[in-house]
Amino acid sequence: MPLPSAHDVALAAERRTAARLLLAHPLVTGDGPHSDTFPLIRRHADWLAQRFQQVFGYRLLVEATYARLFKAGLGPGSGHRLERPSTGTPFTPRTYAYLALALSVLVTAPEQLLLSQLVADLRVAAVDAGIEVSDTGRQAERRTLAAALRQLVDWGVLAETEGHVSAVAEERAGEALLTVDREIARAVVAGPLAQSRDGADLVRRAADPGFGGPRTYVRRRLVETPVVYLDDLTDAEREWLRTRQRREAQAFSELLGLEAEIRAEGIALIDPDGDLADLHLPGTGTIAQAALLLVERLVDRLRPEEPGHPAVGGRLVIGVPVPEGLLPELLDELIEEYGRRSNWQRGHIEDRDGFVAAVLDLLVRMQLMAPAGPVRAGSHGLPEGYEESVADGRSVTDVSAARGRHDAADWVLLAAAARYATTVAIKPRTEQSSQSTADDVTEEPPR
Repeated sequence: MPLPSAHDVALAAERRTAARLLLAHPLVTGDGPHSDTFPLIRRHADWLAQRFQQVFGYRLLVEATYARLFKAGLGPGSGHRLERPSTGTPFTPRTYAYLALALSVLVTAPEQLLLSQLVADLRVAAVDAGIEVSDTGRQAERRTLAAALRQLVDWGVLAETEGHVSAVAEERAGEALLTVDREIARAVVAGPLAQSRDGADLVRRAADPGFGGPRTYVRRRLVETPVVYLDDLTDAEREWLRTRQRREAQAFSELLGLEAEIRAEGIALIDPDGDLADLHLPGTGTIAQAALLLVERLVDRLRPEEPGHPAVGGRLVIGVPVPEGLLPELLDELIEEYGRRSNWQRGHIEDRDGFVAAVLDLLVRMQLMAPAGPVRAGSHGLPEGYEESVADGRSVTDVSAARGRHDAADWVLLAAAARYATTVAIKPRTEQSSQSTADDVTEEPPR
C-alpha cells in the first residue's frame, strides 16, 4: 500500500484539528477565543458535517460567523455541567433557570439593549413561564444572575459594547449597553424543545440515538465520558462494542487523534495532547491534587495482591467496595503529609466533610469511583446469582444504577482507578491468552 502524500497528511491534520475543536467547544465563533481555527471549520464544513452525522449522529451547522455542533445527551445523570470560570463552582439549578430565561428573551430582542432592560424582560419571562424569581436585590441572587449572563457573553450571544454584565452583581446595580447576536442565541439550545413535554422528557429525547441504535450511542459514550465500562452497557451495546473495539479504536485515532486503552472491564479513549477533555487528573488546585493522592492510596490499599483477569468465576469485576471510614481516614493522612506544606486551600482543610465531598465529586465524574448501587443480574449480561459477590466483598457492578447517587454511604473503587497506581504488577501472558482474536477482550489486568 503506498504511503499517503504530504497533501493527504496535511488534509487529515486540518480536519482532525477542526473536529477536535468542535468536540471540545461545540459553539465556535469567528471572533471568539478560537477564531484562528474557525477558517478550518468553514473550509472542511461539508466533510465534518458528514463525519459527525455518520459517526455520532450529531448535526453540524456552519454559518459565516459561527459553527454549532448539536451534540446529543447521554441520558439522566450523564450531563457535562457548566461552571463559573473564576471559581470552578458548578452552576446551580437557579443559574440554569436564569440562563434559560435570558435566552428566551434574547432570541427576539433588539440588536442592542441596556442591561437593566434585559433584567426587566427576564423577570417578565419568568412570570409568563410560571417561574418564581427571588428579589434580584439580594447579593447572592445578583451573583447568580451575573454568572448566567457572563456565560452568554462567553458564548458570543451577548457582547459588552459599553460596561460589563457583572455590573448587575454590584450593590447598586450599574448599567451596561449590550449587543445581541440573535442567531447564536437561537443555536445554543441543542435538545428537541418543541417535542418535549418537560425536562425529563427532553433529556430522554436528546439521548435517543435514533436509527444508529447501539452503534451511535456507544460511540457517543466513548468520546464524551472518561471511561466506558462494559457493565454499564445494555446487552446489545455491549455485544456491538466487544466485536468492534479494535476497528473503532483505529477510527477514533484517525478522526480525533485519540488512543484507545482496551481492558476486559471496558475502554477509555486517551488524548495524548490533553486538551480535548474538560476533566483532568492529574490537575491543578487543591481538589485535583488531593483526588490524585487519594486514588493512589485507595488502589494501593484495595487492589489484589496477585492481579489477574478481572472475570473471576464467570463474574466481571469492575470495582471493589471501599471499607467504611477509609475515605476520611486517608484524607486526614494526606492533609497532614501534604496539605499544610503544599499550601492547600485553608477552607478545604478546615471543612473535612466538604473536602471529602468535593474530592469524591471529581473522582465520580472521572468514573474512578461510584456510590455503591444495586446489582441487576441479567440486565447487563451478568449471570444470575451475581448479587452474592457483593455480599462477600469480592466485586461490585452496575455503574448505571450507582451514577448520580452522591449521597450514598458506601463507595466503590472502579477498575480504571488502577491506572493511577504508583507501582504496577503485570501478570505474564500465557500461551493460550496470546492466541486470542484481534477483537477479543484483552487478557491484561488494568493499569
